[in-house]
Amino acid sequence: MKTNILPRDAILVINAGSRKGDDLFEEAKTKLGEAGINLIDAIDVDNPEDIRKIVRQAIKDAPMVIVGGGDGSLSGVVDEFVGTDCVFAILPLGTANSSARTLGVPLDLDGAIDVIAHGHRKPIDLGMIDEDYFVNAASLGLSPIIGPTVPQTLKRYLGRFGYLFWAMKCLIRFRPFKLIIDDGATQHILWSTEVRILNGPYHGGLELSDNARIDSGKIVIQAVVGKSKFKLGWDWYAKAFKLRDRNANTREFTGVSFQLTTIPELEISIDGEVLATTPVQVRIAAKAIEVAFP
Repeated sequence: MKTNILPRDAILVINAGSRKGDDLFEEAKTKLGEAGINLIDAIDVDNPEDIRKIVRQAIKDAPMVIVGGGDGSLSGVVDEFVGTDCVFAILPLGTANSSARTLGVPLDLDGAIDVIAHGHRKPIDLGMIDEDYFVNAASLGLSPIIGPTVPQTLKRYLGRFGYLFWAMKCLIRFRPFKLIIDDGATQHILWSTEVRILNGPYHGGLELSDNARIDSGKIVIQAVVGKSKFKLGWDWYAKAFKLRDRNANTREFTGVSFQLTTIPELEISIDGEVLATTPVQVRIAAKAIEVAFP
């Protein structure tokens, strides 16, 4: 009979290129052992392109795989857990750590290890862009311009504020676009400056939606409406400081499947990595994997 008890045997895979990955690798190994986790293996991955192959093999060799890195690292390997009984556990070692925030995993190393040692296994939904699974959020508009171009020094030393600084620079050359959302019954056409495709409420380290939940069985598309770049900036500000009118410039669509088109075609950032281009099908994969949950 299947239980919600987390395995004690695991393999640790850390992306050394993530913001805190290389610095915390040895400490993570030691503290996981002290917490009662039997590490079958621990791998510090220098080349991010190798991490998916390494995780794929680790899933075959252990009942739980602990992945340390940022949102891109986590989303890049999550496809490998779909259709398996292996538990996906995370150590948030990136910059925004939106996936950890969505799961309620503490952002400090000790807190995250405590979840792995004393939490439980829980099925969660994954979002899908065409056939690509993601943990937390995808976006189009300004975010895919920021992510691949932000200098590593800004990310490392300023964290989320580095993204904010770079966003202001990118906003100067950014243009609004026409958005078409088809839910199978109605086609919605509107102007937008940014679209967030949310499996969880967080994106860029900020809580952007009151309705997106990782176990709801629904996907949320949130559009910043209109052509005003000022309103886009205000939307981020209002949501960052949880102002009363923080949702004044956004419109949300909730469902299990949408066809999403833009004019012109736009790149889509999936948990921080640019991996798709519109038009795309957006779907929810309900209870697709099991994770270590607080």
